[in-house]
Amino acid sequence: MPTFLDFEKPIAELEAKVAELRETASAGEINIEAEIERLEERAQRMLRDTYAKLTPWQKTQVARHPERPHFKDYLAALVTDFVPLAGDRKFGEDQAIVGGLGRLAGRKVVLIGHEKGDDTTSRLKHNFGMARPEGYRKAIRLMALADRFGLPVVTLVDTPGAFPGVQAEERGQAEAIARATEQCLALGVPLVAAIVGEGGSGGAIAIAAANRVLMLEHSVYSVISPEGCASILWRTAEKAADAAEAMKITATDLEQLGLVERVVPEPVGGAHRDPQAAIANLGAAIGEALDALEPLSREEVRAKRREKFLAVG
Repeated sequence: MPTFLDFEKPIAELEAKVAELRETASAGEINIEAEIERLEERAQRMLRDTYAKLTPWQKTQVARHPERPHFKDYLAALVTDFVPLAGDRKFGEDQAIVGGLGRLAGRKVVLIGHEKGDDTTSRLKHNFGMARPEGYRKAIRLMALADRFGLPVVTLVDTPGAFPGVQAEERGQAEAIARATEQCLALGVPLVAAIVGEGGSGGAIAIAAANRVLMLEHSVYSVISPEGCASILWRTAEKAADAAEAMKITATDLEQLGLVERVVPEPVGGAHRDPQAAIANLGAAIGEALDALEPLSREEVRAKRREKFLAVG
């Protein structure tokens, strides 16, 4: 059984009932297929109706779902001949940002993205997707490499934010984020970024100041988490739902504001319900974005990116 969020409890109860009836049907001679089919249709209808009217806070919960596809899943499904490149050549290796060379639908690219991990061991290894300065300096190194060899850059963003620890600050976290953002804007090759889960603050924009920014339908992108915003404005994280509503953090809101070029649809019930379909949808959208940017010269790529961000607001 999948992991259910709080607002999915009625759906969870129906699906549990279906599972129970299936066990009963397989163990006995009573034919209850019609009842099972009726409950399945009802559960699917309830799932569809629920996800058609998610609040911004509920979308935030979906974006954080532990079974949502992560960087390694997109890498395995979309990229061939991947060669990981590690280290920032200044301090060390940061596992929260992963990157390297590979082929996306046959096209040579440099792929960079946040990895959160999917169990306790891997989450600790990847620091829950919260990069330290060396992670952003690694991203800078890989983007410079892409620029030198004329390779487009694809970034997958999924982070609650850059790591705020004392050691990260001592090693120049803010400066590293600023330099990474600068490197994005200076690239003479196409840069396509996709928000696949959480896009949190400078930790996200550092690798997402792109020619094209895509967002999965139930991902979120904001300058601060709803809990952080609520703690500042109301002195309590319990107002997170109100903060999420006010901040306009959903893909639909950001597309209307001109901050995102395309919203990529997810399967009914979110990407965690059908990861392969969600990954395929995003892969196709990234390919189309790269196709549109491919004819541009280096000067045009820079100019259009610059115009895009100067027009914001």
